[in-house]
Amino acid sequence: MTVSAFSSPSGAPLRQRARAATRSELDAIPWLAVLEPAQREQAVAELQVADAEVGERVCRIGRQANFWFGVVDGLLKMSNDDSTGQAITFTGVPPGGWFGEGTLLKREVYRYNIQVLRKSVVAGLPIDTFHELLEHSIGFNRFVLNQLNERLGQFIAARETDRIGNPDVRVARNLAALFHPQLYPGVGSMLRITQQELGYLVGLSRQRVNEALKRLHEQRLISVEYGGLRVLDLQGLRSFPMRAT
Repeated sequence: MTVSAFSSPSGAPLRQRARAATRSELDAIPWLAVLEPAQREQAVAELQVADAEVGERVCRIGRQANFWFGVVDGLLKMSNDDSTGQAITFTGVPPGGWFGEGTLLKREVYRYNIQVLRKSVVAGLPIDTFHELLEHSIGFNRFVLNQLNERLGQFIAARETDRIGNPDVRVARNLAALFHPQLYPGVGSMLRITQQELGYLVGLSRQRVNEALKRLHEQRLISVEYGGLRVLDLQGLRSFPMRAT
């Protein structure tokens, strides 16, 4: 992988840790299943994975996009915290999530940062392989089109959530986004996340996140378990009403 693909706080590229994916890691990549055998073989040969540490950046504002990235395991966040404007966290990226296809389609530089919130396994597919699959695989085209469509809906909802001052609602809507079954199929019903990590994504203190989670638990929308959260009612999280704090 190139230096512009993976970078760390110390400046050492993650490409030095790049390796071939294991069978279990390949099984966690959802779009491989839509490819024809020969296309899958090519994609597997080109795919690389790297073990990323907390604080490292997979993408950086202004760097050329060379890879399509996905989260095999762990948790990342997408933000603009190096831009000249107000710092905004756009979304979290849990297991099964792939991102950056819009940037690759336009062959542009990144307009956001992707930073590691917890130790993660990140996969990368070279941009040329990405475009070749787009040109020759109907199944891959449909997958990417669905990604773009679902992500558009997610960002519209996030924009609406940003205007809501109620912290409980913000936590509920952001949690619902992290459990999106199409964008993040690797999550299932249980997400490994700490209250501090959720606070980074929502823009709230750990203490305020804790209060919100207690209310969501009381409403039987989630279950707080050791090492993470389990969703009990996804639709309920999405439509969680605004309440007085």
